[in-house]
Amino acid sequence: MSAGPTATGPGSRGPSVVDVEHVGKTFGDGPDGLVALEDVDLTIEAGEFISLIGPSGCGKSTLLRLIGDLTSPSSGAVTVNGKPAREARLGREYGMVFQAPVLMDWRTVQKNVELPLELMGFDKAARDERARSMLDLVELGDFGQTHPWQLSGGMQQRVAIARALAFDPKLLLMDEPFGALDEMTRERMNLELMRIWRKTGTTIIFVTHSIPEAVFLSTRVVVMSARPGRITRIVEVDLPQPRTVETRELERYFEHVTTVREALRRHESGEGGPDPSEILQIRAEGLA
Repeated sequence: MSAGPTATGPGSRGPSVVDVEHVGKTFGDGPDGLVALEDVDLTIEAGEFISLIGPSGCGKSTLLRLIGDLTSPSSGAVTVNGKPAREARLGREYGMVFQAPVLMDWRTVQKNVELPLELMGFDKAARDERARSMLDLVELGDFGQTHPWQLSGGMQQRVAIARALAFDPKLLLMDEPFGALDEMTRERMNLELMRIWRKTGTTIIFVTHSIPEAVFLSTRVVVMSARPGRITRIVEVDLPQPRTVETRELERYFEHVTTVREALRRHESGEGGPDPSEILQIRAEGLA
């Protein structure tokens, strides 16, 4: 197992891909408006894998949607690759994967992957070649002519990832993509995503409610407060690369899980360090 990402590999720091500066988001007007985010600052560099974690309703998905220009900030600014988020979206500079795969059942798996390429005007030969390549990447090369309803939930999410990567985006936004999967499938998908990230070098921003998942996947975990959402801590995860099944058995892994859990608990309750029973719970959750 290597000591970590190399200077030119995934997870290495590079040019800024995302800059979130003093961003706030309020839904509604006047005194009844709901403040979802308040004064959020975040810089994400090329090749990073960033997880956003916090209590339900803290604005994790809202922040992801602001970066993806699916909604606009009420204050502050979001830039992607040095451009306003809207300009980056129109330039198709990132892909998105949601909790549900959102596949079209009447199209084959390959035709689902080809869809963004069709919208971008790629010719048939280029679409076919790229879709086949992406299905090979997610190890579904033999399933191109099947339909989504014939696949398991985990396989459907792999198709969604292949589609999101089809036009070679430099940034991939993932909103709890494995939240609906059973624990064993989820762990396999974590390993699959790590393999894809290492191979493509794509910068990933990943929303999750799972502390063990956030620690296992990430180069940094961004901890957010309850609404109005603010960033309360950023945890650097120095676990060796590549991440493997054995990663979840490392003492350092449990230390990072404890750190993230305590960052969440401390803001919510003002409590101090973990008690011994919680350490056992953390270990059990990490190895589930």
